[in-house]
Order: sequence, then structure tokens, then C-alpha cells
Amino acid sequence: MILIPRKVKKMKIKTLDKSYDEVMAIKPAKHYKPKKTNIFWQTLTKVISKILLPRKRFTHTEVGMERLGKNEPALILMNHSGFTDFEIAYSMLYPRKFNTVAALETFMGLEWLMKAIGCFATRKYITDLQLIRDIKHCLEKNKSSVLMYPEAVYTLDGTTVTLPSTLPRFIKMLGVPLCILKTNGVYLHNPAYSYLKDRDVPMHAELRYVLSPEEIKEMSPKEIADVLEREFSYDEFRWQKDNNIVIDEPFRAEGLHTILYKCPHCKKEGKMQSEGTHLSCSACGKTWELTELGYLRATEGETYFDHIPDWYKWERECVRREVLDGNYGFTVPCDIMMLVDTKALYKVGTGWLSHSMEDGFHLTGCNGKLDYRQSSRSMYTCEATPYWYQIDDVIGLGDSRALYFAFPKEQKEVVGKVKLAVEEIFKILEEEDQAKMLERTVLA
Repeated sequence: MILIPRKVKKMKIKTLDKSYDEVMAIKPAKHYKPKKTNIFWQTLTKVISKILLPRKRFTHTEVGMERLGKNEPALILMNHSGFTDFEIAYSMLYPRKFNTVAALETFMGLEWLMKAIGCFATRKYITDLQLIRDIKHCLEKNKSSVLMYPEAVYTLDGTTVTLPSTLPRFIKMLGVPLCILKTNGVYLHNPAYSYLKDRDVPMHAELRYVLSPEEIKEMSPKEIADVLEREFSYDEFRWQKDNNIVIDEPFRAEGLHTILYKCPHCKKEGKMQSEGTHLSCSACGKTWELTELGYLRATEGETYFDHIPDWYKWERECVRREVLDGNYGFTVPCDIMMLVDTKALYKVGTGWLSHSMEDGFHLTGCNGKLDYRQSSRSMYTCEATPYWYQIDDVIGLGDSRALYFAFPKEQKEVVGKVKLAVEEIFKILEEEDQAKMLERTVLA
């Protein structure tokens, strides 16, 4: 993602057809240390951001930022809601020097430009020691702040995405001030479930100084986690209602079925449809309207959930019950693409993707040459995005050698469901580990 006109940002990502063997023979993207930010590129991105943001009715505030020295590096955490995040960050943080952590796929075809504006790449959801070294390089050598999106992906339901449990310890390790840049309205303007059509929505951002190095040093990871939960929490649909923000576009419900995939009336999955201002179930005929103030209303009978995040939370609870009861799992045919460098996304063929608590992910295909596994313990969340880069609904996984993107050809609802499953399975495994530790402590 980069600060360029909206119609360009929504272009498809570059793809090439190659065999699995050809892709695995490609040299991985070379690692470069994050560059110091350049005043020319800082000013350019600031100017472009200023041009783009006013038409979106953007306002912003700062709280406690006088506590941060003019040239003092800090860790700046920002919620991840849409394309406009970059524009807001580069507008508000100017002229402070900062580097930005960005996903490897955002460098595709734009590597030189991403580096010029201070971005450096990471592979999402894997243990990346190089990322830690790069962040410390920015803070200690470049003397620049680091902007990081700890959620890693756009929020699907307009609320806080699961944060990594290691984040509080990471903050303590860095020992620099912690700031949080939090937005409202970005998701409503361009929701992840239907990002191709913008809504006319006011946006607001707040940059807050949260913790000093001295405060961080005195706090436990649990205390820092509590601060993050409080300061990082947001609910876009609640914010819309509380501020009486009208979204009257006639397409406002389109795409909702990709995240609200399970009908609360008949309990069927994969039968939800959305069009215009309505969401419906083709199995039982139940229909809801998404009102101009962002709440759901059944056209007949019980609404069940008028708040979209409540519906999404109910789906999460359903998935958790399936996992605990031993009923969760799927195997679907899929198209497979791979990412190994920053030149293109490579289409390598077809295969099968399965997922369960016991076996994690198992991706096979490419005439038997691809056989990739990723354990449930290795992922606290995963890439599961509707209409990813205008290709199709995707499930992403991978390691330091390659990233794999599976596009299910059947049972598309698994894309909406798998992210919840991965997160709940990880929590269950952590709970089991904690219970075993407690039992050993008691027995000792």
C-alpha cells in the first residue's frame, strides 16, 4: 500500500504463471536494513496526504505528545482499518522521523518507493527475529520512531483484531516511549468486507502518548497488556451510532455475508447473501436491513443481532464450541499462489487446503510437489481476507522461505470462519498449557 490515487491503490496485484519448481528456484527477496527517512520523501508524502484527506472530512487531535522529545524515538502503534491509514500516519507524524513496518506483499512492484518513504518489510504471523533487529536498528541507529500495525491485517468487523500475546514483552524489551495512533471512520469509509466502494464518512484520529520508558520499566507484561487493551480498543459501528453518523449509500451492505457467514435464525453456514442495503439467508429466507446508522434490523420477526460485531462474536463462540467438541475442520479445493520475492505473486496451480486443531494447516498441490504444513501453535491469527487484491477470497500462511495464498473454489464461507478458528484454537492451546503448568506447580 502506498500514497497514490485511490483508483490506482485498488488495482490488482501483479501475478505471473510459474511452476512450483520455478518459484522455489527464485532467490528470496534480499533483506535490507531500514533506511533513514529523507526530508524530501517525508514532505512529498505529507503533501499528498494533505491533498487526499480533507475531502474525507478528516480531523485529528494529540494528547500528551508534549512529553515526547522532538527527536526522541518512540514505538507508535496504530490500528489497521483501511487504505487511508498510511495517509493519516504520514500526515500526522510529519516532520517526525519514523520508519514503518509493512507486509512483504505491499512492496510488490514498489520496493524502491516503499524503502524511500521509510518502510521495511516483514512476513506476517511468523516468528521473525529479523523484524526485531530491524526495529532496534531504526530506534538505535536511525534515531527514528517506528510505526507498527500490531493487528497485522485490516479489522473485518470494525473492532480490535487479536493482538499478539508477546507484544507487552516486546514493548518492555525496546525500552522506548509508547504512543498509540487510533482512528475512527476509516473502516466505515472503506470496510474490509467491501473495500472497492468508498462511503462518505467523516474520519478522526488521535495520537496519544501512553507510556514513558520509566513507566514501562516498572510495569509487568500483564499491566502493559491491560493498558493496551484499554487504549487500543475500538468499535467502529458503536462510534457511528454514538455520533449519529449517517451512511446512506445504496450499496452499504454489500459484502457483509463474507464475515456474517452463519445465519442466527436457521444456523446454516455459507448461505448468507448481501446486496444493496440488505443481508439475507438463502436457506431460510431471513432478511436484515443495514440501516443508515449502521445497525441491523430484520425485515420480519426477530433481529437476533442488531450490532454487527455482536453477530461476529457469536460466530466466534460457535467456532470455539465446534473446536472443543471436536467437530471443527475442513478440506477444500483451492487455487494456489506463492510469494517469494517482491516482483510478483506467482500462480503455481491447484490443490487442497485442510485445517483442524490437531493438524493445523495442510496445503497440498502442484501435482504432488507442494506439501506444506503449519501447526496450530505457530499462528495466533491468520490472513483471511475477502476479495484480496481483487483476486478472490483468500487464506494466507507461510514461513520465512515462502508465503502461500489459497483461494477456496468451494465452501467460500471457510474464509470468514478460519480466522476465528485459528485464534480460538491458539487460545485453547494456551489455556491448556497454563492449566498444565498450574497443575505441576500444585503437585510440586
